[in-house]
Amino acid sequence: MVDDSDTDASDTDASETDASETDGSEAGSEATEILVAESLVTEDMRSIVGAVMRESVSHPVTIADIRKWAIAVYYPEPPPRQFWDEDYAATTQYGCIVAPEEFNPFAWSTAKPLLTDPKVSQTAFSEDELGIKPPEFKAMLLSEIREQHGRVRIRAGDVIRSVVRISDYFERDGRMGRMLYTTLSNEWHNQSDEWIRTTDSVFVRY
Repeated sequence: MVDDSDTDASDTDASETDASETDGSEAGSEATEILVAESLVTEDMRSIVGAVMRESVSHPVTIADIRKWAIAVYYPEPPPRQFWDEDYAATTQYGCIVAPEEFNPFAWSTAKPLLTDPKVSQTAFSEDELGIKPPEFKAMLLSEIREQHGRVRIRAGDVIRSVVRISDYFERDGRMGRMLYTTLSNEWHNQSDEWIRTTDSVFVRY
């Protein structure tokens, strides 16, 4: 004889299990939808990754520029002879005076933009520079700077071109809520299109 009560109990347990699995699936689906909805990166923002945001062109670099920079950087010690002594520099692998790797030909005036052009912040940015609405945020911080140098060094007579692009977006959740990390890549090339340096600045907005 089959106990009907046992059968009913089994059916009830199976029904509850199915309902639990369904609820779990629905909850997971809702959570996924919430995460997608909370993304700060819009399709318009994704479309400008790699697009040129800013471009600068230096005046021709002079030996005096290199010497003054090296003197300032190494003060109060004298800078390496490579950066100021033409006779010594001629005997090195470069065959002439070259600039220190940290030399910045854009530190003073530039050929582009001109001194009379509107100033652009070098420690901040916005997607609206490319005609795209930026996400809403309360604060923006510069969280990291990474530099890579090529084998070619800056020397007298070089004209350096700087091109700035948004190269990456990624998001994280923190105590302040959803945080948007944006990498701004600044690439330098000389007049022969030889790569000099790339600086990646990572900004976080929340």
